[in-house]
Amino acid sequence: MLIREVTFTVDLGEHGYLIGFDDDYDFPSEMPFGWRCGPATEAIAVVLPTTDTGPLHMTVQMHDSQPGTEPGDGWEPAEEMSLPADAPTLYLATIGQGDFWDAWPEEEPPLDAPSPSAGSDDWVRMRLYCHVDDAEPGIGDHGERHLIQIWPAPQMPPVHPDISDADRKARADYAAIVAEPLGVPDFSLGLPRPPGGVSVFSAGLPRLPRPR
Repeated sequence: MLIREVTFTVDLGEHGYLIGFDDDYDFPSEMPFGWRCGPATEAIAVVLPTTDTGPLHMTVQMHDSQPGTEPGDGWEPAEEMSLPADAPTLYLATIGQGDFWDAWPEEEPPLDAPSPSAGSDDWVRMRLYCHVDDAEPGIGDHGERHLIQIWPAPQMPPVHPDISDADRKARADYAAIVAEPLGVPDFSLGLPRPPGGVSVFSAGLPRLPRPR
């Protein structure tokens, strides 16, 4: 059953957003190229929108059990992943160039973590639906909408599409770049365009790709 639904607009800050039951934000050491979402830390998911800098219309739903699938409305195939719910409320932050901004709307009360279900051990399941009118990555309004559904559930394997060799290479290149020690000379690197988008990085500050 649907417990609560919140709909609002997020102003993206160049690199997508982080969501989860933790506010210890950090740039991911790995990136889920080829997917819309993936683990940023042990407790937070990173979501890669098509829109670079611009508005994203978001709906977050909290359920007390697994909801049915969303028919129609032009959604891409849903992706799912499990997150620990150690904190009492949901945190949402946009990612800028080396910084994070709280993106939960001020006029909305915090969204409480769902009560654990039998056997869930304080884990929740997050399902992500995406729709975009203009699939070419870039700035401005792309008519992008995300629907996030959360419910208590035991930890389970994620549900994502298969990735290509280009995605695997982009992931490896990203990991190598963010592993470089800080203080090295500034540079930028344009990675080949995988199905997940384009990637350009600055030393120590990754510029995240956008899904296509």
